[in-house]
Amino acid sequence: MAVPKLVGAFPLTQESINKNVASVSAGVYALGKANSDRKFPVQRTGRSDDDVAGRLADHIGDYPEFMYAYCNNATAAFYAECELHHEYNPSDNVYHPDRPNGTNLKCPRCKVFD
Repeated sequence: MAVPKLVGAFPLTQESINKNVASVSAGVYALGKANSDRKFPVQRTGRSDDDVAGRLADHIGDYPEFMYAYCNNATAAFYAECELHHEYNPSDNVYHPDRPNGTNLKCPRCKVFD
C-alpha cells in the first residue's frame, strides 16, 4: 500500500471543513501548518472509519491546518493511517494507530499486530 495523497492544506475551522470535506466518508488526515516553502510538517495523523469531517472537527483549536483523503471503508482508512503514521512519524502521535473494532488487521509496514 502507498502513502495516501492528501488534499489541502486548509484552515482547521468548522467553516473550512464544511466547505472542503463535502462527503460523509471514512478517511485519514494530517494536522499541522504549512510553512513558507509550502511544505506541511505533520504534527499529528488520524482517521475516521465513517466520517472524516466529524473527526477533524474534534481537533478545531488544537492545530491551525489540515490535509485529508477519503477512504472507501474502515479497513482502507486503517491501512492509510498506518502509512501516514510511518511516513511522517508525527510528534503528537504517541501510539501506533489502533485497528478498527472487531478486526484482526495488521499494519502493512511494521506488522505491529502479529
